[in-house]
Amino acid sequence: MKLIIHRGTKEIGGSCVELASGRTRIIIDLGLPLVDREGEPFDSNIIKNKTIEDLISENILPDVKGLYSNGDRGIDAVLLSHSHQDHYGLLGHIHPDIPVYMSQGAKTLIEISNLFIPVKVNLPNVIVLRKWQPVEIGDFVVKPYLVDHSAPDARAFLVKSKSTGRRLFYSGDFRGHGRKDVVFENLLSHPIKNVDCLVMEGTMLGREDKGDENEHDVEARMAEMFKSKGNIAFVFCSSQNIDRIVSIYQAAKRAQQTLVIDLYTAYILDSLKGLSSKLPQYGWPDVKVMYFWHHAEVLAKNDLKNFLYTCKSAKIEKEEVNRDKRNIVMLAKYSRDFRRFLGYLDNLNGAVAIYSMWEGYLGRSNLRETLKQKGIELETVHASGHATEGDLKRLEEAFRPKCLVPIHTFQPREYVSLFQNVHLLSDGEEFAV
Repeated sequence: MKLIIHRGTKEIGGSCVELASGRTRIIIDLGLPLVDREGEPFDSNIIKNKTIEDLISENILPDVKGLYSNGDRGIDAVLLSHSHQDHYGLLGHIHPDIPVYMSQGAKTLIEISNLFIPVKVNLPNVIVLRKWQPVEIGDFVVKPYLVDHSAPDARAFLVKSKSTGRRLFYSGDFRGHGRKDVVFENLLSHPIKNVDCLVMEGTMLGREDKGDENEHDVEARMAEMFKSKGNIAFVFCSSQNIDRIVSIYQAAKRAQQTLVIDLYTAYILDSLKGLSSKLPQYGWPDVKVMYFWHHAEVLAKNDLKNFLYTCKSAKIEKEEVNRDKRNIVMLAKYSRDFRRFLGYLDNLNGAVAIYSMWEGYLGRSNLRETLKQKGIELETVHASGHATEGDLKRLEEAFRPKCLVPIHTFQPREYVSLFQNVHLLSDGEEFAV
């Protein structure tokens, strides 16, 4: 089996892995970079109106023969681990005849993202993977594993070559401290044996924040903050971080507060309700929906007016929020709509604002300053979507792979002091498993 990490050996984001055995070639993930050549945040707007040749020459698209729509198909399949753009954001450039395997949750979220965000990835040839159900792709047998991650329905992959018997495990992005931590514990209790190569992420390595908080800590801390607040609470969080939405809802429930979400969040939760009965829904008595113009316009333009009508029973007006601020927790996004809404509210003494995302995003906005102008301090309550150093060690010790290859990390050399049998690769380097 041949392994080539086209991008990801020395950076977080933009992952792209190729595996080949016999005449079969597959790709795992094809994401947008998170940083550019200078290490600055990657601007996804620069890919607009550029040809595939341009994107390859600028090192935005990995140079993978047979992958893209500007040539003959030479790749048998693409596997997608989860629905974060640094793993799927460039899939729209692949040859349309290449099947893309992904979970139902990932498929749903990509389709929703195509409605609401500028970077659109339309995939004509999607095959839904069922967790733990193997599929054959040429000379490969691929078994997808459900993993605990901040993206719902995320997958790791065990890939076996039928002709050589070699086995590679691709961890994807994972953690052991989310609301699905039992999935990680079960994997450790029943580890995969005879793994020839473990390709394992290391996002948290080298960070001062070691990510020791878990999702249950987040819920408990927020519940205490909601109970003691004297005004409205704003929680800034991604609507696609479903575990966090559940934590916020449970914390609000413990504090006997009403959770107010926007239409975008309500539509995501409704679309994913088949994944779990615990996902809060707009029809629940302690969940209300704020209609912002942009979200309503997107839904109406995409023949989803029925959702607007059915959701109307849970609609809350800004006057109601202003009147009952003491009893409300509001999921928020820093946007023009939010700034206008913040300006409408009177008497914000005692209001609480919680930032519940990676703090790297915070430095790219003036959210903190905007809130300070209203006398509101911003506090961070967050648990990482990625494995701690301790959980990386636990996975490696459980699997005992013959070889470990770092990916999705800015600190590949830290692996050498932490793990056994580490093989450091460079982007584009061919490695025989």
